[in-house]
Amino acid sequence: MQKFVFAALAAFILTSAPASGADLTSYAAPAPANAYFWQGPYVGANLGYQWGSVTSAPQDPSGVAGGLQAGYNWQSGQFVFGGETDLQLSDADDRFAGWKFSNPWFGTMRARAGIAMNNVMFYGTVGLAYGTLKLEDAVTGASESSTKLGWAAGLGLEVGLMRNWTARAEYLYVDLGDDTFSLTGTRHGIESGMLRFGVNYHF
Repeated sequence: MQKFVFAALAAFILTSAPASGADLTSYAAPAPANAYFWQGPYVGANLGYQWGSVTSAPQDPSGVAGGLQAGYNWQSGQFVFGGETDLQLSDADDRFAGWKFSNPWFGTMRARAGIAMNNVMFYGTVGLAYGTLKLEDAVTGASESSTKLGWAAGLGLEVGLMRNWTARAEYLYVDLGDDTFSLTGTRHGIESGMLRFGVNYHF
């Protein structure tokens, strides 16, 4: 899976390079009047694939995940920093020995910081995560859910396609805290990675 993540990010970088290559070579000079400006609010949507593991259990939930994001950027020279929040729905689940774990939804509130080279920005992000881990018993039909806080961190690449629209690829790691489930009598949490692609509209 790690090879898939790096290959997908590399493909995204290569496909965006022709549109921005001329800008990269001249960025050392003063920014031209038509240089891409990242500052301001934005909203967008994303879609990707989530894979993970449940602590103290053999299940490894995975599946498609997607959602919405919103944030604000400030820019000073090449440096871009700001905050972002997102909310995701996911069908990541896994069943073993009659027990099914799933992560139906999660969200994050994160800081972002990056370096912009005209319409291309590389960034890192870290912050708070929250979400639900659900356990179901296939034999009795009983189910139990726990919503916990945790943390998230990741890396990404965002490319300005035109004045108001950008596209991006991002890897995000999410770790939700453990909680005791009465159905198993054990503490469980979920740790997962996600590769997602998205678009943003900048106001």
